[in-house]
Amino acid sequence: MFKRARQNRVFQDVVDQIQEAILTRKLAPGTRLPAERDLKEMFNTSRGTLREALRVLEQKGLIEIKLGVAGGAIVKRIDTDPLMESLALLIQSGEVALEHLSEFRIKIEGSLVELATQRATSEDIQELERLQAKARRCFERRDWENFLKTDETLHTYIGTMTRNPVFQFIQKSIHDNIHRYYQDYLPMNRERTLENLQDFDKIIAAMKAKNGATASAIISDHVRRFHDKMTGKQP
Repeated sequence: MFKRARQNRVFQDVVDQIQEAILTRKLAPGTRLPAERDLKEMFNTSRGTLREALRVLEQKGLIEIKLGVAGGAIVKRIDTDPLMESLALLIQSGEVALEHLSEFRIKIEGSLVELATQRATSEDIQELERLQAKARRCFERRDWENFLKTDETLHTYIGTMTRNPVFQFIQKSIHDNIHRYYQDYLPMNRERTLENLQDFDKIIAAMKAKNGATASAIISDHVRRFHDKMTGKQP
């Protein structure tokens, strides 16, 4: 499977070859890589270079290095957790300005909701209605903190409804970390939460009617309006 590493870039070549084998499923999740001594011979490299390459692959989330007699380098199932953590840190650091986030959401969430409407099952609609009912209970208790968390879950579930892992990843990453923007720019109150509830009543109704264009227009307007409130362009 592996060949001798190019001597002018041994370390990177080792990383690239193993990564390629994992990404192309030549090495399936759960597969144990050959023993260290065998990998050294395959790549014609030193123990130090090989171990450093394996550490890089572990940091990328591609393998897990286990110690002990039954240890070794095991291929992991590729997931989005490291990527989500990186995007979360970027948003939390303040490097993503409110304007950047709102611009992205206005452009993307309308298309996302339209696709979710096309693919929605009756179970999906029931889940949206369940979450909306939970949000309404938070509103009635004036529990703004849990109202926001439920609202974020609603947005994230719409991403799930697209059945597209890229949309799911982006939507979850954004809405898991959007809380601080409301805390900093638009603390919730009765009037704002009521407006939010009314918007989602309309969105869910449009999705139930399989009217993706209407649902898209409503959520785009919703994001734009709340952005304007945050920036003081609208009370």
